[in-house]
Amino acid sequence: MSIWVIGDIQGCYGTFSRLLEKINFDPASDQLWLTGDLVNRGGQSLETMRLIYSLRSSVTSVLGNHDIHLLAEDCKFPHGGSRNREFEAIFQAHDRKKLLKWLNKRPMLYQDKTTKHLLVHAGLLPRWTVREALGMASEVENILQSKKRGKYFKKVYARHSIGLVPNLGVWRRMRLATNVFTRMRFANARGRLDLKSSGRPGSQNKGFKPWFEAKHKRKKKWTILFGHWAALGLYEGHGVICLDSGCVWGGKLTAMRLEDRTFVQVKRKKSCLKYSV
Repeated sequence: MSIWVIGDIQGCYGTFSRLLEKINFDPASDQLWLTGDLVNRGGQSLETMRLIYSLRSSVTSVLGNHDIHLLAEDCKFPHGGSRNREFEAIFQAHDRKKLLKWLNKRPMLYQDKTTKHLLVHAGLLPRWTVREALGMASEVENILQSKKRGKYFKKVYARHSIGLVPNLGVWRRMRLATNVFTRMRFANARGRLDLKSSGRPGSQNKGFKPWFEAKHKRKKKWTILFGHWAALGLYEGHGVICLDSGCVWGGKLTAMRLEDRTFVQVKRKKSCLKYSV
């Protein structure tokens, strides 16, 4: 049995299929951990969702910002009508309901106590302990799976930034948590995020640094696996591994075998091979 961790797929169905073939993925014995952003921009989000859903008993995936966007559009357009063509293809599909129900139940943060790994889309706020991060993730997940999800989407897309300050109200706290788990790249010592900078380290605004370079509260035994940061690319250091190698931008899709940190990559192509839906 192998655990394979794969970076942002973003609807690149053909490349994802070829990567599964290259690593000889066997859903009967292997596991897939996905860093989120399963959909959007790659052109085949529906096909990607169907393939992942067909493998769901072998898949652990967290929510990314594009996944959150899809769920928000689902809430806004219950009968279709999205301007996003990839989302609209999902909304018009006969299996829309089961695909989106499965996606909506994905966690913001996944903890594997056996291997001492944390799986998240963007990162963890340095000032959070692992327990605090799991608590924040649980709050967001509970709201997403409640009747308050519509209000959550309206609040989470508010434009102004939120920092880590005492006694945040519930919606401000949920917005901060969502931004940390799904959008963060740079943070400062006070827990405020620079959400405008998306380039490589060094491109951020003054006073900010890559979130994983800041002094953190989590114990060193934990390794964080994340994606989201295509400009950073494949990266290993500071107790983290970034697996977003920019597939959707013409780069590569990366898989890492967890037990020995073997990396396997395929360059994006439009064709798909072995795995069909």
